Amino acid sequence: MKLSRAFLAATLVIGHCSLALPFAHAQEIPPITPPGLKVPNVRLLSLGGTISGTATERLNVTNYGSPRLNPEDWVAALPELALFAKVTPEDIRQSKEGGDADQPHMLKVARRLEELAADPSVDGIVITHGTNTMVETGYLLSLITNIKKPVVMVGSQRPWTGLSGDGPLYMVNAVRVAATPAAAGKGVLHAMNQNVFPIRDVTKASAYRVHTFQGIDLGVIGVADPDIVKFYAEPTRLHTFKSEFNVAKLPAKLPDVEVIYTYNGTPGYIVDAMVTNGVKGIVVDGTGAGSIPGSMNDAIKRAQAKGVIIVATARTHGGRVQETPRRTEAKVVPGDNLPPEKARILLQLSLTKTTDLAEIKRIFDQY
Repeated sequence: MKLSRAFLAATLVIGHCSLALPFAHAQEIPPITPPGLKVPNVRLLSLGGTISGTATERLNVTNYGSPRLNPEDWVAALPELALFAKVTPEDIRQSKEGGDADQPHMLKVARRLEELAADPSVDGIVITHGTNTMVETGYLLSLITNIKKPVVMVGSQRPWTGLSGDGPLYMVNAVRVAATPAAAGKGVLHAMNQNVFPIRDVTKASAYRVHTFQGIDLGVIGVADPDIVKFYAEPTRLHTFKSEFNVAKLPAKLPDVEVIYTYNGTPGYIVDAMVTNGVKGIVVDGTGAGSIPGSMNDAIKRAQAKGVIIVATARTHGGRVQETPRRTEAKVVPGDNLPPEKARILLQLSLTKTTDLAEIKRIFDQY
């Protein structure tokens, strides 16, 4: 398909290569890679999400649904992608009906990522995902895939058909990031709203606003500006090819870990019910700096006596949960600055290797 639009500049900068184009009013955007221009190969994997959603009215940006776009529809709708990469689409959704994919499917996705990363013809990978649980999936993938090539998560807050939809530009920028050699070795990245975050450090902070993804404690490490993708910092926590966890060595089902959101007088029977149902770990999203309400103390001790590991996070979702004498005495693992949903994933993976508290604390310190 052809789209007629005015270019904003006479020069397009693509990686280290500049493509000079004569300025023309309402110039035709090239539908294919211009002759002689060599671009990276990027695989575009679809796990669905709002970015694939459609509605019959452009003002409908919250009650959208079927039909969902297939990944090849994005490539057809965005001939501009060819200026930055040769994009090959692939559908890896769990079902055509949409919805959040379960963890066993995510392990399949991880194995597929490793296959693609081992392919010398693939330079980078983009994964679309619903924004509600995108950072959970991305964090899991960042911990269990032994990959150095760029892997970029992208989604949108508005459906593809919405007025001022954010999806098309986010898609182009995600491909640009994945096609940038400097994005390699940084683990799974998140690229939306022109910001690039390590997936560990980004959180969805607003229900519908396009600026929803924020780093509560830590900022962006790069930007996808119109002229260039630029990085300013490196992730320091272990990830991907530095991680001791790998999908090839994981059980088919990860250990059961649950999360408790706390408040004044949180009843201990919630803990007892989880233990009765076989959990191996519990993340307690504590008050203030990660404090566990006294009303839960006896139940926590009963759970620990049965071998259940307790990790404390802070419901403030800002600041670290620190090691303190009281926490050490209570045999509770500090969750650092991870939100509970990510601490849950890290505890699940930790429990595939050990139940030793010192080792689990070491893992939370390094990841």
